[in-house]
Amino acid sequence: MKIIKFHKTECGVDFLLNVLSSEGIKDNYINSEAYNTDYFEIIIFKKGKGSLILNQQRIEISNNIIVFISPFQKRQWKLEGDSNDFTILVFQEEFMNDFFADKLFTYRLLYFYQLECPLYFIATAEIIAKYCELLTEIKTELYTTKPDSVHIIRSLVYYLLQKLNRQYAEQYQLSLEKNEGNYAFLFKQLLEKHIKTQQRIKFYTDQLNVSRITLNKAVKAHFNVTATHLLKQRLLFEIKNFLIHSEMTVYEIAFELNFSEPNHLMRFFKNQTGITTTEFLIDYQNGRS
Repeated sequence: MKIIKFHKTECGVDFLLNVLSSEGIKDNYINSEAYNTDYFEIIIFKKGKGSLILNQQRIEISNNIIVFISPFQKRQWKLEGDSNDFTILVFQEEFMNDFFADKLFTYRLLYFYQLECPLYFIATAEIIAKYCELLTEIKTELYTTKPDSVHIIRSLVYYLLQKLNRQYAEQYQLSLEKNEGNYAFLFKQLLEKHIKTQQRIKFYTDQLNVSRITLNKAVKAHFNVTATHLLKQRLLFEIKNFLIHSEMTVYEIAFELNFSEPNHLMRFFKNQTGITTTEFLIDYQNGRS
């Protein structure tokens, strides 16, 4: 599986962030092979036609769609020729950590690391135009820098990400409240780091030094599911990734994900999906999953 790594912006400021237009990179998104990256992407389409396989789900690309992709998510683009006009904001998590004091900032953005809701939404042409204007302004500051460009870029990026977060939350009826401390977002962060080796809620409540009830309350408030459900969905996502994108056997995947027996993995998968791992792969290969 090819991994595309971020290259620092060749401009007047040394940022782990860039704004790209479809004019120079469109060919990379037409019938591409499956790959992943080590950076975040927000792709804003003025015009769009084709499809994207992301998180094992097919997304139909249309006009005025905004797509959100997190690092190391497997994706395969199949855009149709000259029917697409889009702009991409790309950045690494270190950019956010350097720019903002909140180290959980990317985890608070509801459209990243999302398992329950679609990784896109459709906006109006007017809203798309406004977002593209913001990206153009950011790009101008990146490539025609002045002494205060860093501050302007910081404010523009923060504004854009928060506006997108608000609209995403409204579209999918998710909470923007920051009550219950940081537990829901810390739990999400810990899942990304430890899901391959730790699949029991107790590990995470011990790490956070909270009760299961407190963690569930926080997760339910922000993501509208229980902590256990979020953990199981994240583990299921990992299993599907191995099945689709590796040549490992179920036995090897079970060992990699710390299941005591391959049968336990197969039982877990069947309970969560209603089908076997073999049936899932057949469905995926036939475009039914």
